Amino acid sequence: MANIRIIRKDITTLEVDAVVNAANSSLLGGGGVDGAIHNAAGPKLLEECKTLNGCETGKAKITEGYNLPAKYIIHAVGPIYHGGNDQEADLLYSAYWNSLDIAEQHGVKSIAFPNISTGIYGYPKKEAAEIVRKVIKDFIDERPGSIENIIFVCFDRENYDIYEELFSLNNEY
Repeated sequence: MANIRIIRKDITTLEVDAVVNAANSSLLGGGGVDGAIHNAAGPKLLEECKTLNGCETGKAKITEGYNLPAKYIIHAVGPIYHGGNDQEADLLYSAYWNSLDIAEQHGVKSIAFPNISTGIYGYPKKEAAEIVRKVIKDFIDERPGSIENIIFVCFDRENYDIYEELFSLNNEY
């Protein structure tokens, strides 16, 4: 049974095994959460990311956490939203699934996610949250007990309220 929490806080300050970075495909930093994580982790993160040769949309890669309190950073590349007809839902699902899969492979028991693709990538927040709820349920059903604590770190009040509503309606986690 996973413990799921929804919070509004700076993801770079959380003492968890892994934080997920809403990364772009270059993995070399950017704006929003990506920029904040790169800035807080320090220059060694960029050095390691340069060795990873980027990451495809829907996939994820892991690095050390460097100056973050988290041991690892899982870089997940979500889709840019183009109206929903370019497999965006499948790619967003995959970005979260692959993050959880990599976390499990590295013995992660606590993980913090930002709202992947709902910022500059334009994914509608409620639709994205519904996909996230499904992937979390699917992962927990398939691999019960592998990850004990899942935290959703919502940057804005709208995402926070959406997550609070969706996850409180569904208490089977």
